[in-house]
Amino acid sequence: MRKGFGIVFIFIFFSYGSFVKAQNIFSGFEHLFTPVCNYVVYQAVSEIEIDGKMNELSWEKASWTDDFKDIEGDKMPKPLHQTRVKMLWDKEYLYILAELEEPHVWAYYEKHDMIVFHENDFEIFIDPNSDSQNYFEIEVNAQNTIFDLFMPQPYRDGGVPFIAWNTPGLKSAVHVEGTINNSADQDKKWTVEMAIPFSAFQLGTASQTPADNQIWRINFSRVQWQTEIKDGIYTRKTGPATGSILPEYNWVWSPQGIINMHFPERWGMIQFSNNQVNEEKVGFQNLADNELYKYLWLVYYKQKKYQAENGKYATELSGISMPEAINNSFAGTLNFELVATPYQFMLFLSTENDTKKSVNENGVIRKFK
Repeated sequence: MRKGFGIVFIFIFFSYGSFVKAQNIFSGFEHLFTPVCNYVVYQAVSEIEIDGKMNELSWEKASWTDDFKDIEGDKMPKPLHQTRVKMLWDKEYLYILAELEEPHVWAYYEKHDMIVFHENDFEIFIDPNSDSQNYFEIEVNAQNTIFDLFMPQPYRDGGVPFIAWNTPGLKSAVHVEGTINNSADQDKKWTVEMAIPFSAFQLGTASQTPADNQIWRINFSRVQWQTEIKDGIYTRKTGPATGSILPEYNWVWSPQGIINMHFPERWGMIQFSNNQVNEEKVGFQNLADNELYKYLWLVYYKQKKYQAENGKYATELSGISMPEAINNSFAGTLNFELVATPYQFMLFLSTENDTKKSVNENGVIRKFK
């Protein structure tokens, strides 16, 4: 898990180069607008035993996701080892099965909420409301040690992790094809299987059990360290010049475009189907609002860049090279209105059919009737 604190956000986010005025208002931010992955989650046909093994007919029928890629996308090398996921659901649980090819399976952390991303791990990020606020993170290592937390908002917007959240009712198991922590042999893979109760995502009194065709934001990450063996123990490799631990690899299902998992708007999308996994397949239904959201996020990114460079937010659209209106082939004419002070802002987007949405400096998106 890579945390996105303020100064880190500035240097990582803007390493792609300064914004250049051009006809394309997305120029300089293309890496944050690549298409995200999607997956239709079907219902299991029978009970799933959580044992880390893919024994059930439901798992056999479920499709694999695409293989994981580098977190920054196709511009980076292909991951060294294959990682892929399957998903199912029923009225109580979201089921996740992850397969991680690995010639050397190791993990030493055994206590709950130890920082397992300091070892090789598998991570799940879930935003049931798809609003980039109030999301959940569950991490696991090859010992089946869980590190889980709740985020009220991303680190970039001042979010503080609530580590006391412990995924009530979680069932998890890990199966290793090989021998864990044995440097004398080579292993094949380790498999993670989880049943995550929908009730674990409940905030207040609202139920989080999905409806047919409902879409959630989700992403998966695999943290992989370069290792060396010292006295039979796996350790993270250090650089010969500095003695510092070498950076980890971050391999993900849906590339973020930036080395930071805490950009929830960049996560992939899953669509729940009431069809059982052995029944008729359905197509993924892209939300019409996604075409509008990308403009809200563009202004958010531009304002954060402007603030990083000037110590304040732009109070005029011209300050961030945004027009007051554009023609969009999908949504028609889009009108923008910026209400801002040097310390906060609200961008309003309105369409020809009176749809109105907004985003503020905390990345909170609202819809207006």
